[in-house]
Amino acid sequence: MIVVVAPGQGSQTPGFLEPWLAHGRSRELLEQYSQAVGIDLVRHGTESDADTIRDTAVAQPLIVAASLVSWHALVDAGGSDDVAGVAGHSVGEISAAAIAGVLSDDEALRFVSERARAMAEAAAQNATGMSAVIGADPDELAAKLAALDLEAANHNGGGQVVVAGALESLAQLSAEPPARARVIPLQVAGAFHSRYMQPARERLAEVAGTLSPADPRLPLWTNNSGQRVASGADFVQLLVGQVASPVRWDATMESFAADGVTGIIELAPAGALVGLAKRGLKGVPSVAVKTPDDLAAATEMLRADQPKEDS
Repeated sequence: MIVVVAPGQGSQTPGFLEPWLAHGRSRELLEQYSQAVGIDLVRHGTESDADTIRDTAVAQPLIVAASLVSWHALVDAGGSDDVAGVAGHSVGEISAAAIAGVLSDDEALRFVSERARAMAEAAAQNATGMSAVIGADPDELAAKLAALDLEAANHNGGGQVVVAGALESLAQLSAEPPARARVIPLQVAGAFHSRYMQPARERLAEVAGTLSPADPRLPLWTNNSGQRVASGADFVQLLVGQVASPVRWDATMESFAADGVTGIIELAPAGALVGLAKRGLKGVPSVAVKTPDDLAAATEMLRADQPKEDS
């Protein structure tokens, strides 16, 4: 049982789309997606510097577009029929919604464009940020967060929790970390997946009313609880709430294990989720589709997972 996963914000690097431009219909799709979101994704994915593509309003559409381009490349390579399910991390859930058929590509890109702007505007209201905490005792970390008025925003599994809140409180956490833990400040514009994003949630609720979601045609897991979601309308509502609630990728990986997932393929810009899988799903093979050269390994994994016919 091979699943496809779509990464979240922070996975992008300068020039990462360059190898895709000459592959199949990728450039055509990127130009189409650029029109849908109103920004030049080709330029941002090939020429823009790290600071430019870190901007939330650019990063989120860029990541979703990249995941969809690599998904369509996998479809064109003939491997997609063997995909058994899909999930996405944070903004990657919008990519997953399109892959599962809950939203069209254009709807997904319109939604992510509105999401990015709404989250950027919410982040600008307060001096907030996020830090990764690695190796902390869960109870000690919870007590620290309560004392500093911080929130756990991403439960990524493998001992990694991303926390969000006021920059002053994050600095204090770095100065006085939990025992044996590392605190790593992240280069993000605000306290995503926390109460600071409530204005974005309210705006996205309005956007959701303009969409026409269908029920997923593939098994689709949610970050909200890690469980499968059978209703497309329900999944869209979870996307709305997700911006101001924690990402439970740890629970998603637990569901993968319980459901018998035997392999993971991460779409572009790949790398982060296969890294988490190596810690949270030990022994489960994975492929990171960073460039078109990785498609062969992905299709090989998918075909090898299929039962052999009796001769």
